[in-house]
Amino acid sequence: MVLRLLLVVAGASLAYLLAAVALDPRAALSDRSPRPPRAAVDARLRELGLAGSVPRRYARWVSGVARGDFGETLSGAPAGDELWRRAGVSLRLVACGFALGTAGGVLLGSAAAVARHGPGDRLLTAATLALVSMPVFALAVLLQAAAQWANARAGMRVFDWTGEYTPGAPPGLGGRLRHLVLPTATLALGQAAVCARYQRGVMLDVLNAGYVRTAMAKGLRRRQALLRHGLRVAVLPMPMFAAYSLAGLLAGAAITEKAFAWHGLGEWLIDSIQADDVNAVAACGCAAAIAIALAGLLADLCRVVLDPRVRS
Repeated sequence: MVLRLLLVVAGASLAYLLAAVALDPRAALSDRSPRPPRAAVDARLRELGLAGSVPRRYARWVSGVARGDFGETLSGAPAGDELWRRAGVSLRLVACGFALGTAGGVLLGSAAAVARHGPGDRLLTAATLALVSMPVFALAVLLQAAAQWANARAGMRVFDWTGEYTPGAPPGLGGRLRHLVLPTATLALGQAAVCARYQRGVMLDVLNAGYVRTAMAKGLRRRQALLRHGLRVAVLPMPMFAAYSLAGLLAGAAITEKAFAWHGLGEWLIDSIQADDVNAVAACGCAAAIAIALAGLLADLCRVVLDPRVRS
């Protein structure tokens, strides 16, 4: 637990320091109409904690975060309030994509290993390699094109990704689902492809294991022996692998949210980088570090549940 806490501190600190060095909030404040005087810009930077040397600014930011204060954005809004509001929006998307993608990847990878060298295995290998190689924005565009075709064929808006709907608003369950399907599918397909490739390799290692052959010698069919004994062992590394694939999933979620007008942390991060908003970018980095640490903790708990050797 202490190690995870240190990793969160290191990740959040690195996010702030990179934002403080790479972004230029002075330019963002100066490039306004009418152009403010330099003294006003300096005063505003001091109010935001963005004046002075980087170490001094970092120390002030850390002391604020320790009290739950992430500072203000360049627009004057509390960064913490925006962080929690958008975190809830992103959680719905990332949680659905992560769960569906991981579960689907485990099932597909295991099935491909059992039927190795068959048509299904070759088809899955080609599909997963294509998905792993495809950039997230390209997959999002393809799904949008497919959704447009489906909407045209159905004569109604089955799928929706316009900016007219903000998650959290009350358009009803139908509106939420219409907006959730496409971005969730974008994340789930990429996650499933990665997990399927990994699960297939692990499953192939246990196909000819001694305990599987022993179970078959006792009268179980090959498929039954694999499902009862092989799959249980092959799935043990998956929680840890899936947990630490969350970093890549969060990066893909940022692009996905921007592509589908899903107003979560990822969209806020991209907009804040473009606006040179240091405090907002640092808040997003802090949230990502906490999410990855929690995912690792959840993976450890899953391993305890799945592997009796860990409990003993």
